Amino acid sequence: MRSMPKGAKIAVLVFVVILLLAQAIRIDRSNPLVRSDLPTGHAVKPILHRACYNCHSNETIWPWYSGLAPASWLVGNDVKEGREHLNFSEWGVYDSGTQSHKLRAIEEEVQGGEMPPWYYSMVHRQSRLSPAERDQILAWTAETIQMGTK
Repeated sequence: MRSMPKGAKIAVLVFVVILLLAQAIRIDRSNPLVRSDLPTGHAVKPILHRACYNCHSNETIWPWYSGLAPASWLVGNDVKEGREHLNFSEWGVYDSGTQSHKLRAIEEEVQGGEMPPWYYSMVHRQSRLSPAERDQILAWTAETIQMGTK
């Protein structure tokens, strides 16, 4: 077996050093307090909790790899963006117009198969939505929009 060329050894060493140094750049993995959770007794709540809450609430269950750069940066960014777009832990803080807008966005994203994202579902199989679960979410959003929000 031939040994690795000197240039390749240096490249591997540089890569390892960069990877180790990257660990110093930590993400915020905190979960702020739940201010006002989504008030629904509807059967859709466990589905949303399983498939959506890790990115769209203050109840994120941080996986082990969220402590290792560069994966931590991707996870942290996804959670940050998810909470900015829709945070079920802040639902009661939204005014009724914002709630309606967010319900329509949920409807659009779920109907289009955009949520949960494919790359998240690939790693987190429990987040995958069956066609029946998608239908339940769509029925819930339509019903909630029709009844008015809050």
